[in-house]
Amino acid sequence: MTGEVVLLDFWPSPFGMRSRIALAEKGINYEYKEEDLRNKSPLLLQMNPVHKKIPVLIHNGKPICESLIQVQYIDEVWHDKSPLLPSDPHQRAVARFWADFVDKKMYEQGSRVWKTKGEEQATAKKEFIESLKLLEGELGASLTFGGENLGYVDGVLVPFYSWVYAYEKCGNFNIEPECPKLIAWAKRCMEKESVAKSLPDQEKVYDFVLQLKKIYGIE
Repeated sequence: MTGEVVLLDFWPSPFGMRSRIALAEKGINYEYKEEDLRNKSPLLLQMNPVHKKIPVLIHNGKPICESLIQVQYIDEVWHDKSPLLPSDPHQRAVARFWADFVDKKMYEQGSRVWKTKGEEQATAKKEFIESLKLLEGELGASLTFGGENLGYVDGVLVPFYSWVYAYEKCGNFNIEPECPKLIAWAKRCMEKESVAKSLPDQEKVYDFVLQLKKIYGIE
């Protein structure tokens, strides 16, 4: 079932990081192809003609689009290695619920933190922290969202940790005092090689965000 595996990605994408983590957890060798999103490759346009977005996972010449679907696919195809989703149907449904929550909240709310200022930014920071606190409540006293081992929700959420420094610098706030358990969780995840090698340096992401702010004319 291994075959040829290719990932079309863009290094700061928290969505692409999800697939990188899942592939690393499974020990799958793959070819990484960096995309220039201002000049998308013919392969990307061919493999994801609907959204024309990264990441795209290509397995044996067949594309799988959207990061949540990719992680589930990776877990199903290589099911005998480091399972990410729980075997219990209800626990699996709960994990998918929180992954969907992360998908709908984190990127949008985080983007509003660095893209806005004044009252709009204050509101964005408040809503972002509220979402993080909900996730912290779901984590509870567990080491990871997957229980003892790194699971589906962990792999879906932890990529945004690479953006935390940028959010904090742009928003002039500190997340750890508000959500200490969640930050401690992220640091535990970073101790895993599959996560550490899949996430870029936080300061590098911050530099990238500063470039975006210049491009968008955000002071």
